[in-house]
Amino acid sequence: MLFTAGMGIGLVYFGVAEPVAHFTTPPTGEGGTPAAAREAMNLTYFHWLLHPWAVYIVLGLALGYAAYRKDLPMRPAAIFYPLIGDRIHGAIGHTIDVIAVFGTIFGLATSLGFGASQIGAGLESLFGVDNTVVLQMALIAGITGIAVVSLMLGIDKGIRRLAEINLWLAVGVAAFVFVAGPTVFILTSLPSNLGYYLQNLLNTSLNMFSFSESGTAWQAEWTLFYWAWWISWSPFVGMFIARISRGRTIRQFVAGVLFAPVGASAVWFSVFGATALRQMLAGDAGGLADAPPENALFVLLDSLPGPDVLTTLFAAVAILVVVLFFATSSDSGSLVVDILTNGGDPQPVWQQRLFWAVTEGAVAAVLLYAGTATGEDPLTALQTASLASGLPFCVILLVMCYALVRALRQDPLFADAHAAGPVARSEAAVAE
Repeated sequence: MLFTAGMGIGLVYFGVAEPVAHFTTPPTGEGGTPAAAREAMNLTYFHWLLHPWAVYIVLGLALGYAAYRKDLPMRPAAIFYPLIGDRIHGAIGHTIDVIAVFGTIFGLATSLGFGASQIGAGLESLFGVDNTVVLQMALIAGITGIAVVSLMLGIDKGIRRLAEINLWLAVGVAAFVFVAGPTVFILTSLPSNLGYYLQNLLNTSLNMFSFSESGTAWQAEWTLFYWAWWISWSPFVGMFIARISRGRTIRQFVAGVLFAPVGASAVWFSVFGATALRQMLAGDAGGLADAPPENALFVLLDSLPGPDVLTTLFAAVAILVVVLFFATSSDSGSLVVDILTNGGDPQPVWQQRLFWAVTEGAVAAVLLYAGTATGEDPLTALQTASLASGLPFCVILLVMCYALVRALRQDPLFADAHAAGPVARSEAAVAE
């Protein structure tokens, strides 16, 4: 559920497209070289590994602590209880929750738009259907229906089972690319890419491209969009992982949320991204350089060696993976918005669940249509909405960090542990 609800659609959409984009058009320097390929994987890791999940941990940990340790309602405003007390139930608290709702809806709409465009591209690749905005809106409507059914069944019977099925299908597609693609190169590139990313993490994080106009434009198009997207998603993903993590210690929560999805994402991008870059460096890309982002995965699958029927089969499985990622993101997002708009009640009425599931699909469809009406890329309106909703919540997250630290320092267990001295603290840690 962490993997599928957190960023499933984005991983499938950008798994091939982003490394290829950074390779062909890097922020600085010459594209299409081995050095550009190494930097492309570094930038992709930078956008998808530690940074987004660290953002999710802040809200998820703070919310889980407030709800399960302090018996406060499961809503972002509750995190600020150490700072504003009972005013979390007034205008200030309601404002925080409303901003979180808007961030969740528009952040999720961006993901649904990416998913619909990629499903349409897959259908166009397999069956020759034109990937138009009308088709994408129809896909949003149909898959929202699947999400509604999953949402009505609840977390254990609906969302969890759908997530498990989808994860195995995604692993199957990745395994096919791993076996049919440059297997040895993937195995050697994974530690190399990860090592380069970790070695340059501080420099990559603080690089503002002050002396490069092309780098500044690239950063606005990619990094700033991602940061706003992750922040707008943080109420949704943070609340969802808090909802499914009751009974975990803080150490278990941080380790599980940070390292499990990050490790899976690193493997995913090395399998798909490194395979695409290897083919491009070898001059056997099969049109990857010119493929739109939503088509990149299917172009890669079609270029792999093997019987046509096998590549067609896994292209169909990839479409199903995106469909189920779409559904799991929608149903888990609807559950979160449902809880937010119901005062933190984790068991809202089914009519409200239905309303928010349909509303999220409608917002994604409207934004797609709005992007087309302005003559721009249909996804531009979705990305703009994500930026607009994510930036205000950034301020809330910064204050939230302070509120969490203050709450932890006020906890009786914290005071007892520090009063007992280092030996007693070590014994308590061993006992835990």
